[in-house]
Amino acid sequence: MKAVVYDRPGRFAVRDLPDPQPGPRDVLLRVLMAGVCGTDLHLHVGEFGPTYPLVPGHEIVGEVVGLGAEVSRLRPGQRVVLDNTTSCGACIECRRARPAFCRHLIAQGVNAPGGFAERIVAAEERCFEVDDLPVETAVFAEPTACVVHGLDVLGLRPVARVLLFGAGPTGLLLTQLLARSGAGSLTVAELVQAKLDLAAARGADHAILVDPSDPGVARSRLREIAPDGFDVVIDATGTLGVLEGAIALTRTGGTVFAYGMTPEAARWQVPSYEVFRREITIKGSFAQQFSFDRALEALRTRRIDTTGIITHRFRLDQYGEALAAVADSTCIKAVITPQQA
Repeated sequence: MKAVVYDRPGRFAVRDLPDPQPGPRDVLLRVLMAGVCGTDLHLHVGEFGPTYPLVPGHEIVGEVVGLGAEVSRLRPGQRVVLDNTTSCGACIECRRARPAFCRHLIAQGVNAPGGFAERIVAAEERCFEVDDLPVETAVFAEPTACVVHGLDVLGLRPVARVLLFGAGPTGLLLTQLLARSGAGSLTVAELVQAKLDLAAARGADHAILVDPSDPGVARSRLREIAPDGFDVVIDATGTLGVLEGAIALTRTGGTVFAYGMTPEAARWQVPSYEVFRREITIKGSFAQQFSFDRALEALRTRRIDTTGIITHRFRLDQYGEALAAVADSTCIKAVITPQQA
């Protein structure tokens, strides 16, 4: 089979590898589509704990083409998405119901073979049937599961006034679930008008275009919308500049939610006195936990509508172009279709 393989940070090639063989409780999947995520940009430069050689890709839709001897639930021809993480169940974090922080976590596409390949092996128990969903919708299962967990962490109070920075794929998923989970009003701020248009169509009450050359205009507009500040300010961009301005936009007693991933070496200068004086809460969210089933429910009921979010499609041999697209603010969502010649 062909796969994208890294041998060190920044260096990858499409290589021929032996087809993986499923263990007794595993299934062999033919990868139909795999989403390219901002996390893949971090992995490209060696962040987020990669293990080499590495086949990246963690947002995976596949067709079952092989079964281990003890597989009983799935059958050949079924379409599935997979939870790419496996925890040990025994370490201190697992015992505290935090499997994403397992001391022995296996994450396909990070420290185990992922989905930017023609084939992948996955544990049957980590697979979720999606025969009823189009592939272009099912590919959003993993990022939606991350968003659902993020909202678990956030614990949004009813009728809260929310400000969300970023209308990329994650921002658009957040927009739709925030609008349907109790936000009193939702403001989305973004650099690209096309993304803002999607956010407005998906439930944002206010869509604010940010001009990087004159951000003061957007700040003034945000002050008009929430003169006393927003109850919740969410960064879905992973941009330090957004985080550094977040506390000033947050109401006394409000919450700043760091959802986007900054570079590992980035340092946020937090005005600690303001956090103390105004009782500001700062929260973060990492990956997904106990949320795949709810993510699929949101996609099946169209509480999340993915129409128009995929803007770029690439073959395996165009992986470098896919990374470049994800780094370009005009791209919303890029995907790899490994079976495309």
